[in-house]
Amino acid sequence: MARYTDANCKLCRREGQKLFLKGERCYSTKCAIERRNYAPGQHGQARKKQSEYGLQLREKQKAKRFYGVPETQFRNTFEKAENKKGQTGENLMIALETRLDNVVFRLGFAASRKEARQLVTHGHFTVNGKKANIPSMEVKAGDVIKVKEKSQSSPKFKEIKEMSITVPSWMTVDVEKLEGKVVAMPRREDIDTPIAEHLIVELYSK
Repeated sequence: MARYTDANCKLCRREGQKLFLKGERCYSTKCAIERRNYAPGQHGQARKKQSEYGLQLREKQKAKRFYGVPETQFRNTFEKAENKKGQTGENLMIALETRLDNVVFRLGFAASRKEARQLVTHGHFTVNGKKANIPSMEVKAGDVIKVKEKSQSSPKFKEIKEMSITVPSWMTVDVEKLEGKVVAMPRREDIDTPIAEHLIVELYSK
């Protein structure tokens, strides 16, 4: 599946809520949802009654867009979640949340998941002292994610050192060292992404 290259704001309008794809802009009055809270296109403002399938499909699309995961990769992630012990939906959310690009975003080292994905791909991070440039890499409890020494002198990361960052309870961050640690695997209640994962499970169960 080709990666989406159109305006990110259209995705938020399509889903009817903020997906936080553009960093600081999403928190400002310039956010498209603040100005035009309806779907893009000629019939965007028309009221549409969705079928059960439509709701399930919409939820899957929303999850993919929140985490920036292409269709095939998302399906593979779901199948792995399905084969693990426990609830499939919860396993899916934990797998998405522990992707390296999302962890970099949660640690405050990037303004959005999209930027985090780019920074990871360009080789700015290490995991446990080893080069890590695959955004979909799943981190584990005990993993240490750090900005590479060569990258720490860039204006982007120098600016982060001056910031006060709040991270989820399952990780810690040392802003001065530009280093974060996964202290435990997240539980479903630790994940604030507004996804109704049971709808995705129902969709793939058909």
